[in-house]
Amino acid sequence: VIPGLNNSCGLYLTASFIRKFLKWLNFLELQVIGDESGIAPKQPSAVVIALQFIIAMFVMDTWQYFMHRYMHINKFLYKHIHSKHHTLVVPYSFGALYNHPLEGLILDTIGGALSFLLSGMTPRTSIFFFSFATIKTVDDHCGLWLPGNILHALFNNNTAYHDIHHQLYGNKYNFSQPFFVLWDKILGTYMPYSLENRKGGGFESRPVKSVEQTKAD
Repeated sequence: VIPGLNNSCGLYLTASFIRKFLKWLNFLELQVIGDESGIAPKQPSAVVIALQFIIAMFVMDTWQYFMHRYMHINKFLYKHIHSKHHTLVVPYSFGALYNHPLEGLILDTIGGALSFLLSGMTPRTSIFFFSFATIKTVDDHCGLWLPGNILHALFNNNTAYHDIHHQLYGNKYNFSQPFFVLWDKILGTYMPYSLENRKGGGFESRPVKSVEQTKAD
């Protein structure tokens, strides 16, 4: 049992409902206002869609990195807003979007809207993009390193990488989410990890500095 989880379930469900409701309003607005003729717009080519995906991923990563990092730097925001998410010392799938409603609005809703608008993708393309982003976020918090996971093969920002951020030692590192590690490497907040065998089976994600210190001792 995770301490405080039962008391916070209502907050989590409320936050999730608000985010989904706002996203659906945005989608309906695009459908109704964006094309008064009622005719579905022609979809761009696969190459254009792929480029829009990459742009949207970069925009979302950029927004979430700086907002996420600021919520750690600002003591008021961390104490009253972002610390809600960090009550999950050991991440798991259900907790991927377990956070304060205001954090969900700032990071997810506004970040998603910017990704959509700046990439120029159509509402139909955005359905696939946001579904992919949600799957990626859930996988990053699942706490499992499963063989054959294609997301771990494609992205350095993965379950083990984000698990470091939820550890006490890595709390000031690995802010990037959910796709790349670019901003962490550029701005000096990148913390590499090592997968160590656990007693009883499985793996444990540990910061490289911590591993080196343990071996030295």
